[in-house]
Amino acid sequence: MRKFLVVLDDSRECLNAMRFAAMRAAHTGGGVTILSVIPPDEFNHWIGVAEVMREEARERIHAHFEVFAKWMRDKQGIEPELAIREGDPVPQIIEHVQSDTEIGVLVLGAGVEKKGPGPLVTQLTKNSGSLPIPITIVPGDLSKEKLEEIT
Repeated sequence: MRKFLVVLDDSRECLNAMRFAAMRAAHTGGGVTILSVIPPDEFNHWIGVAEVMREEARERIHAHFEVFAKWMRDKQGIEPELAIREGDPVPQIIEHVQSDTEIGVLVLGAGVEKKGPGPLVTQLTKNSGSLPIPITIVPGDLSKEKLEEIT
């Protein structure tokens, strides 16, 4: 089974990437893996405080995941899986892709602000030549109707 890997973060464009991945998986008989990466700079505190912050970050991730997972189950009939990693996002995404041979496509949402498509899209497209899978970039301002039409 081919799985679509989508990155869960706090960006607005993440929503369209989630929708696209779920709809494509539903139409192709695939699955969805939602990956969230906790950056290391969140834990530059005393060991006890860092552990509490790490657990709070995981709780936030699980809460966000449940919102997307419920939509995927109810609307697309997809049961997504959650993966959480810690470290710098780009290397962690690449490592996750390399560790799961069922992942066939990385789906990213592109930002619509003047700064560009966003740091993940920028950095991962620079590394795209060394990735073992294709990247699909979903425009952040793509309407829900248009998204349904193209999937």
